[in-house]
Amino acid sequence: MATHFGKEGVVTAGGTGIGELTGYTLETTADVVEDTQLSDATKSFVSGRTSFSGTLEMSYDETDTPQQTLTAGTTIAFILAPEGNSSGDETFTGSGIVTGMSVNVSLDGITTRSVTFQGTGGLTRGTV
Repeated sequence: MATHFGKEGVVTAGGTGIGELTGYTLETTADVVEDTQLSDATKSFVSGRTSFSGTLEMSYDETDTPQQTLTAGTTIAFILAPEGNSSGDETFTGSGIVTGMSVNVSLDGITTRSVTFQGTGGLTRGTV
């Protein structure tokens, strides 16, 4: 079983790597639909539609073009690579709509940017 450091992760948006990335999450979900019959003693369910969403965390960099394109309402094509981008590393590829972007400033900390997105269409699991 392989173990990976978070520092190996890479995200590209629109074909270009996002600079100053500090972390990200990807969440996939599936609807569950009940299909229990009146005569059944226990409930039963079937899998319905799937969806995905996520969050990108980064240090704020106004000179990083990919960061500047991540504004609310824009659609992005992305590749999330949790293991890095070497041959054979796993990737998640899809498109999403940016649902929010926030800039976080604190007195004694690094200024950060947080971006949330909602996937649209399918999420493809593959390798580099």
